[in-house]
Amino acid sequence: MRSTTSTSDWETAHRAVEEVYFPHELTALSSPDQLNLNLQTVELGPVTIGKLNWGTDVSISCDYPGAYEINIPMRGVLDSRAGSVQTTSEEGKATVFTADRPSTITRWSADCVVVGVKFDAEYLEREADRVRASALRSQLRLPDQLDLAGPDQQAWFGLVRALSAQVREPADLLSNPLVGPQLASAISSAFLLAVSPEESGTGLRPRMVKRVLDALHDDPGRDWRLADMAELGGSSLRRLQEGFAEHVGVSPTQTLRDIRLDRAHHDLSEPDNTDTVAEVAARWGFSSPSRLAAAYKKRYGIPPSEHRRR
Repeated sequence: MRSTTSTSDWETAHRAVEEVYFPHELTALSSPDQLNLNLQTVELGPVTIGKLNWGTDVSISCDYPGAYEINIPMRGVLDSRAGSVQTTSEEGKATVFTADRPSTITRWSADCVVVGVKFDAEYLEREADRVRASALRSQLRLPDQLDLAGPDQQAWFGLVRALSAQVREPADLLSNPLVGPQLASAISSAFLLAVSPEESGTGLRPRMVKRVLDALHDDPGRDWRLADMAELGGSSLRRLQEGFAEHVGVSPTQTLRDIRLDRAHHDLSEPDNTDTVAEVAARWGFSSPSRLAAAYKKRYGIPPSEHRRR
């Protein structure tokens, strides 16, 4: 679901942000007559991505009930306080607000445009259990600030930035029930890698890779996510990616795509198979016939419809 709000009315602005994010106390710090809220959001189930600015200096107090919030200034300054910890984030930094921890944005500058990512707490904690293959739910600790300069942090930020740009585009892709959960899982997994230290271990386990490979071959049409594969392999997400890179030569998602293409190619090559391209795409887990067509043409040189005609 997507929404867009532009208003200079305080009550309307307060209500719009509250409905998307959290109940909060909103205070004008200067020039209340210059309020000009611009809010664009997309909801992907347990993950919400929004882009907003107020047009004037404000402060916001909130308890962040049942959800984590990460605010990324694209420009301007975001000053905040949680307990005795004070944080200032500008471009290249992100402020992290922990679920059920009262915090105050002491100054959201008039020129500050923020991309805000909201994670349902139970969902993010469950994803942490799965992608790192350990019982983290009672131990999930997030930093008060995230530096976006590292490779894992850049990867997550790039994904968030790309999706935040989509809020201005037609909603067909983001509203697709097959796509939304996949994107929510991808954003959550990438975030957990961005905030987690490098994992230590005793090396990669080919048995883990084989277990996941066998499952992908057995059921390629399943709505697979990286977190599902890591959970099945009893591995962290990082170990899973490293294991596939070393023992398979490509990523887990590329492996799954190759298996799906093989199955689709087999079906379309059978003279007695009368299924449409759309039916073949749905059977083997492609989110749409166009996704199958693009991958199929890249691999086999012709679209699946032309292959069927031949």
